Amino acid sequence: MLRYILRRIFYMAITLFIIATVTFFLMKLLPGSPLSAENKLSEQQQEVILAKYGLDEPIPIQYVNYMVGLVQGDLGISFHFDSTPVTDILIDRMPPSLILGGQALIFGTIAGILFGLIAAIYHNGWLDYTSTIIAVLGTSIPSFIFAGLLQWYLATEWGLFPVALWGTYAHTVLPTIALAIFPMATAARFTRTEMLEVLGSDYITTARAKGLTEPAIIFKHGLRNSLIPLVTVMGPMAVSLMTGTLVIEQIFAVPGIGEQFVSSIQVLDYPTIMGTTLFFSVLFIAIILVIDILYVLIDPRIRLTGGGS
Repeated sequence: MLRYILRRIFYMAITLFIIATVTFFLMKLLPGSPLSAENKLSEQQQEVILAKYGLDEPIPIQYVNYMVGLVQGDLGISFHFDSTPVTDILIDRMPPSLILGGQALIFGTIAGILFGLIAAIYHNGWLDYTSTIIAVLGTSIPSFIFAGLLQWYLATEWGLFPVALWGTYAHTVLPTIALAIFPMATAARFTRTEMLEVLGSDYITTARAKGLTEPAIIFKHGLRNSLIPLVTVMGPMAVSLMTGTLVIEQIFAVPGIGEQFVSSIQVLDYPTIMGTTLFFSVLFIAIILVIDILYVLIDPRIRLTGGGS
């Protein structure tokens, strides 16, 4: 297991190097410059600012300087957020995004598993059809549509929750629900499909023949084995929730990484854009590693040995 993890960390480092390189040169291909919006600056002032951030150097030298700083843990300094280090910006903006993403993932996954389980148990019944309809709506309708509906009915019309902004726990409820719709629908669809397949397996028939109770068959044998495909999609889903907050944070005025990322793109803040991209990349790769390890915990038949599984 240890050898496998170390090997994966080595590949993670190579992947992040490639992502950082590609992101850097893509930034240089964008039209305009970070000073495009500063029309009041004289030519001499612009030259001073470009020299301050090293933008007057040739692109290869900029790239080497950036990679050297990256190896030392320096993501650079923001061009527009009061010259704040990008690392400080991410640390400051991380809690709201992590709270929303974590709550949405937990709530959506648990609710989705319950919906999928009910649909499989009452196959071809009205509960099955209802759960299927909910899953289809959740995967086909964008989260920002649900966000607008939640704001209108639960906040504006009924006054149950704040419309937007960030402060108390009540401010997290509506954006969490809006983000949780997609993971809930995905978890329900995967759980239903896998549970139907598992419940029709020979070993389930054998378990029934041995006199095991139906709850024991469903939860001990059926649900556990049906969770493996769901765990596979949970990693990308967790990262998509983080990146999905780009729109939701704008709608609910949440001061998270998503809102900051959109703002940095609008002003061509290269270091902040690249730093945020690397943050999402690290998060995604780390979650994939955690999922590989969870396979072993869910299904003891899976063993990670050496460099493979």
